[in-house]
Amino acid sequence: MVRLLFWIALIAAAFWLWRKFKASNAAPTNTLDDPLKMVRCAHCGVHLPNDRALHRGNEWYCSSAHLQQGPSDKR
Repeated sequence: MVRLLFWIALIAAAFWLWRKFKASNAAPTNTLDDPLKMVRCAHCGVHLPNDRALHRGNEWYCSSAHLQQGPSDKR
């Protein structure tokens, strides 16, 4: 009977240590899978992520109004 309790306690301790080790190695990952590229508005020059920008050809714009106005001459 004592042998059975010993083996149960040993297996439980090994399982607990394994879970604790596994949890410490699985640190939370707050990294982005695919970082966003920043682009510059061809009209006003403001920088914004490319997923929020509008583009026509090789030019990027921050809003539909700037897209309609086209690139500025100040550049």
